[in-house]
Amino acid sequence: MDKDQQQAPSTSGKEMVPEVSFDEFHRIDLRVAKVLDVSRVPNSARLLKLRLDIGGTEKQCIAGIGAKYDPDQLKDKLIVVVMNMKPRSLMGLVSEVMLLAAAEGPEISAVTLDRPLNSGAKVT
Repeated sequence: MDKDQQQAPSTSGKEMVPEVSFDEFHRIDLRVAKVLDVSRVPNSARLLKLRLDIGGTEKQCIAGIGAKYDPDQLKDKLIVVVMNMKPRSLMGLVSEVMLLAAAEGPEISAVTLDRPLNSGAKVT
């Protein structure tokens, strides 16, 4: 194992998480997205379909946070997404980006901004 792939303790102390180098982290394109519209995915208790504005480009995100969020709680919010994820099909719908959320046990919280910024702003 090279030095960029060493195991480091997680903050919870319960699991080992591989370290990533600065260059590896920089490959992830994190952006601010404005939630334009949210709806439940039919036949799923967990999935929400979000239509997002990311710097003037619309993207679709299918996120497994529907058990903790009603669609109206996310509309017009500024969230953080991973732009350069490979598209993934969930229940026949394509998710073009990944919403970032924090989880602690059964609790989930979407990563949002504490002040307004333009959609498309780079998260560093």
